[in-house]
Amino acid sequence: VQLQASGGGLVQAGDSLRLSCAASGSTFSSYTTGWFRQAPGKEREFVAAIRWSGGSTYYADSVKGRFTISRDSAKNTVYLQMNSLKPEDTAVYYCAAGQAIVSTIRWPSAYRAWGQGTQVTVSS
Repeated sequence: VQLQASGGGLVQAGDSLRLSCAASGSTFSSYTTGWFRQAPGKEREFVAAIRWSGGSTYYADSVKGRFTISRDSAKNTVYLQMNSLKPEDTAVYYCAAGQAIVSTIRWPSAYRAWGQGTQVTVSS
């Protein structure tokens, strides 16, 4: 599966953005899809994930209540709606797909396919 992430940009604190992750070459139907982010000088960190089977969602504590991950089966696309953005949300955001299970869903190593990343910059 090939992934294409889009939707990043420069916004002010408190604004919203919606990221999209479109799949080609395969469908998301047998995968867990996750969003990760990486700020300069920091390690890649888990943001959110959705299991295609059943649609269970998982979030990092830092984004819970502000971000929402969702899917559109017809478009083979996963979204990350980001509200109440903060300067500390500034990072390159990556979508990823893999056979992650609940115990590994926050591990980058559990995902085998990655999109190219989209920059999100939140100014104060």
